[in-house]
Amino acid sequence: MVPWTLRREYNLSPPISGEAPKSHSLERKQQEPIVLTKWRHSTYVLDISDKESVNAKPNSPESDSCPSSPKHPSTPSEKCGVLNVTKITEHGKKVRKNWASTWTVLQGSSLLFAKGQGSGTSWFGGNQSKPEFTVDLRGGSVEWASKEKSSKKHVIELKTRVGTELLIQSEIDSVINDWFRALSETINTHAWESDEAIEEDMPESPGSEKHDKEKDPRDSKKNRVVKNSSMESSEQKKTRVKLKKFLTRRPTLQAVRDKGYIKDQVFGCSLTALCQREGTSVPNFVKMCIEHVENTGLNVDGLYRVSGNLAVIQKLRFAVNHDEKVNLDDSKWEDIHVTTGALKMLFRELPEPLFTYASFNDFVEAIKNSDYKQRVQSIKDLIKQLPKPNQETMKVLFKHLKRVIDHGEVNRMTTQSVAIVFGPTLLRPEIETGNMAVHMVYQNQIVELILLEYENIFGR
Repeated sequence: MVPWTLRREYNLSPPISGEAPKSHSLERKQQEPIVLTKWRHSTYVLDISDKESVNAKPNSPESDSCPSSPKHPSTPSEKCGVLNVTKITEHGKKVRKNWASTWTVLQGSSLLFAKGQGSGTSWFGGNQSKPEFTVDLRGGSVEWASKEKSSKKHVIELKTRVGTELLIQSEIDSVINDWFRALSETINTHAWESDEAIEEDMPESPGSEKHDKEKDPRDSKKNRVVKNSSMESSEQKKTRVKLKKFLTRRPTLQAVRDKGYIKDQVFGCSLTALCQREGTSVPNFVKMCIEHVENTGLNVDGLYRVSGNLAVIQKLRFAVNHDEKVNLDDSKWEDIHVTTGALKMLFRELPEPLFTYASFNDFVEAIKNSDYKQRVQSIKDLIKQLPKPNQETMKVLFKHLKRVIDHGEVNRMTTQSVAIVFGPTLLRPEIETGNMAVHMVYQNQIVELILLEYENIFGR
């Protein structure tokens, strides 16, 4: 995909022989139009007067239209600006959320994302000649995200026809409302193109593909439709129509999951959903691991600090996810570090950590309190505000870690060493910033304080 390119506004060509040599300073052309070539199919010509009116607008990250985008009557107004963006599903598969501040451009039926804001008359600057990734809005849908998807405010959930889901967020209410309106209008405007988008995704014969490459890309779609309509038999047309209907009507992954055809796994499932599905307040696998460790491994040196064999841990993860009957006393799981590694992995892969994203900053502020009694009380009050499954799981886990510390003379695991292991696993901010090292210190201190004041916070 080639970004917009501009014909140079300045005449830098050498003088024609026979003419008097000109000055080396830049000679500005007065009346030459600027040609903007779209990377898919079409070319627009922007008059000088239009360009001047566009450049008169301030180039703000939150502005409603891009300073370098052409005005075309058949498309909605382009937009560009800095938004917080993360993928939650890619091609129908869940992915871990990774919020990032992204330069976002809406042009036609495409939404483009780049790491840095473009400058001058270009959407993407010299260091970002191409967008990081692009989303086709044809056949997609947009709605406000629920609290289950993100604890942030002002979050848009965007779903594409190929099974990719994104969350788009801005702290400014008016900005995110404008983007929601623009995305909705774009999807509605290009709804009629969704069939053509599906047709583009369908594979073609090598001969026709080679023939299309030799053509002007601006005319490829029109020529292909004309060629297909003249060459395909009526029977082939019927088959194509049926296939298109099947593809457009097939249910989404979430719809299939909601009907119970696909069962959510244990690893990577939200704590609330997992406990609700199992009918417990603490996940069964968590209780299984804790019981096994307390029965067989409390005296093992470096418990939870030493890593287990990752290949064996992944086998255990696969067995648990696929409802296989798992007996941790089996010889293939005999290494206690495999069990502790799987337990840490379960907490690490939670879509939202045990200490929820929404409460992270509150816990950090509480641990900064200089008064020890107020610090403990603040942590206790914040824990009580967490969802019930989080509270119960936290109580069971920290009680188990207290028992591990009680055997510290043998396993050499102190309160501080346990806090270092579990701090980043149980607490993390939703958006990683430059304060990662500082956050890690607070994460460890919070876990350490809860271990030291377990009876005061949870009671016996």
